[in-house]
Amino acid sequence: MIENSNVVPFAEDDDAEASAPTAGSGPQAAEVRRMVEAIVFASAEPVSEKAIADRLPSGVAVGDVLEDLRAEYAARGVNLVRIADSWAFRTASDLSFLMNRNAVQQRKLSRAALEMLAVIAYHQPVTRAEIEEIRGVETSKGTLDILLETGWVKMRGRRRTPGRPVTYGTSTEFLDHFGLEELRDLPGLEELKGAGLLSSRMPSNFAVPQPMSNPDVLTEDEDPLTDIDLEELGLLTPLAGDD
Repeated sequence: MIENSNVVPFAEDDDAEASAPTAGSGPQAAEVRRMVEAIVFASAEPVSEKAIADRLPSGVAVGDVLEDLRAEYAARGVNLVRIADSWAFRTASDLSFLMNRNAVQQRKLSRAALEMLAVIAYHQPVTRAEIEEIRGVETSKGTLDILLETGWVKMRGRRRTPGRPVTYGTSTEFLDHFGLEELRDLPGLEELKGAGLLSSRMPSNFAVPQPMSNPDVLTEDEDPLTDIDLEELGLLTPLAGDD
């Protein structure tokens, strides 16, 4: 007897998990790559690995599939890139000049804003008072607001110290804009020296902090922001009828 060949790929049955492809070659593996490719391509924002896995059959090794696709797109005009724990398609870096004509001219950040952004990137989680201490000057609220508006800096939580100051850190948009997979890809001391970004008269004991490995996880001395905190900080609009 000839079996019906019109079988929906990865149909959910008792053996679905056992037969679901994990990586490698073959028709099923190729179909999984197509599915992952479609999910990432259709998203306007970087897609987390977990969000991709939730849309695929159980048992699929999503990380391996993404790495295969990254290698496949490495020599193309668009590349599949990892941004923290998310993935997105981006124009190949050597072809970015083709986009310059249509690029929107953005306002340049002031030196103070760039300094503040660097302090937050390397020292996060950091409070406003700590930023001022590191820079040695008072921090303008307007400068901090600009960084928050760009989406590169976000409020993380509240420090477990008197006054419970807000802590700040960088966002996924920061990594995406500067082409970084993770914070540990930020330039180190030697790279900064080589780029001429550090003075030759720097103290001999000067060191560049090691950025945190997972900026999305709160540290032991941070509490998450509550709805009340968000309302006080203007990040949450009270519901109609609330007192």
